[in-house]
Amino acid sequence: MNVIVRNTGSGDVEGIRALQKRIYPTIPPWSPAHFEQQQETFPAGQVVALLEGKVVGSASSLIVHWDDYGLEHNWKEVTGNGLFSTHDPGGTTLYGAEVFVDPTVRRRGIGRSLYAARRRLCRELNLKRIIAAGRLPGFHRHAQSMDATTYAMKVIWGDIDDPVLRFQLREGFQFCGVVDGYIPEDAESCGHAALIVWLNLLYRSSATRPQPRR
Repeated sequence: MNVIVRNTGSGDVEGIRALQKRIYPTIPPWSPAHFEQQQETFPAGQVVALLEGKVVGSASSLIVHWDDYGLEHNWKEVTGNGLFSTHDPGGTTLYGAEVFVDPTVRRRGIGRSLYAARRRLCRELNLKRIIAAGRLPGFHRHAQSMDATTYAMKVIWGDIDDPVLRFQLREGFQFCGVVDGYIPEDAESCGHAALIVWLNLLYRSSATRPQPRR
């Protein structure tokens, strides 16, 4: 069956939380209050993927002024601890706060569909770019022999296979550096993340900004 990708609704919350718990056992899942606040603040940026009616993926985003953050930021700071209180419709950057796919149904194009939804939203809202800080889940196996930046570069050069960063590169993102202490609880990444950017080549600085759909 085809995967359905649509905006997240209240009925999806428990399925998303269950998937978060399974994928990130060392990181506490978002509370129902987090989802409620995210959907109230920026409903167009919250997306869920369904397969046969079951939640198999999710992506959450908000709009920020990137000049307020830069390389030296962490997840709690840029997302308002997941409540998206930092969301600013006047910004020009769509920030990817979270994206994940059920590992039991990979290779079904779910991740590509979620990323495509983000790019579509970025174009629809005439935003300049998408920025995210992606996990480096294989880094813990190499942390004794190299730093996180060297690890990321070896992934880019093809010497190491990191499934997250390699996927993001295939989706048209560019590597911008490593963020230290991004999510300290992320044991696999040793707290590090790869800062990535996708540029909206259709962005027009003088164009009137459309209103997000609700």
